Amino acid sequence: METRLRIAVQKSGRLSEKSLQIIRDCGIRFGSDSRLLKEEAENFPIEFLYLRDDDIPRYVHDGVADIGIVGRNEHDEQNLPLDVLRDLGFSKCRLSIAVPQGFAYDGLKSLDGKRIATSYPGILGRKLEEAGVDARIYEISGSVEITPSIGVADAICDLVSTGATLVSNGLQEVEVIYRSTAVMLVHPGLAEAKRVILDRLLLRIDAVMRADDYKYIMFNLPKEHLDQAAAIIGGMKSPTVTPLLDSGWCAVQTVVREERFWDVLEQLKNLGAQGILVTAIEKMAD
Repeated sequence: METRLRIAVQKSGRLSEKSLQIIRDCGIRFGSDSRLLKEEAENFPIEFLYLRDDDIPRYVHDGVADIGIVGRNEHDEQNLPLDVLRDLGFSKCRLSIAVPQGFAYDGLKSLDGKRIATSYPGILGRKLEEAGVDARIYEISGSVEITPSIGVADAICDLVSTGATLVSNGLQEVEVIYRSTAVMLVHPGLAEAKRVILDRLLLRIDAVMRADDYKYIMFNLPKEHLDQAAAIIGGMKSPTVTPLLDSGWCAVQTVVREERFWDVLEQLKNLGAQGILVTAIEKMAD
């Protein structure tokens, strides 16, 4: 029987879509039928388990799944002894304190003696303890935003993406206490045969993620400015330089970090670079 790596992902929602997309970008084919709770990839030895996001850390901890992709908030809330293999960077959100309009908020100390409704009592409790705040925490599994208006709580602590839901319930976000992104968790006792498969998967994921951070650029440049251009753009090791028919010019190819691209472009133009072509990178490995 073929050894397969079991990966737990959220059954539906934004986290699910992005988790499955990064695996597709790794060249791994699967059906992703929303009616299924389990399926195998067609061309790579992994098996998918489609679960509720808050079940994923426990499934990985118990060895039912070998790895899992979940929001860091779920991992930190459950506080299970699992290794975080990668911060995948997507599905960003924040855990914030929100209070009714008119509430005189002046830091966490304002919540001393108050009732706070949340789905994340662990994270909130640790934050309040650090701040020396003695508040009553009410764990609510859903619809946290409604609790102040029905008299259950004086404030809430909930995940926020845009804040529109808070506003529609008469609340204002007053302090961010925690930030979360998607992470990959691994069972600490993973068998060696599965570790080999995991390393193959990580190679692909790293190549996909790294490519998102870079642009591939090609341009023609007067040879006299080549050293200056090399100092500006850098590269994986050094730029690739090809002579042109015109002996005073050369063609240069390199990669540039997305965050530096526009500054680099302006400096290359000032050096006389022409015919600048820019393209996205699909995959990028060392």
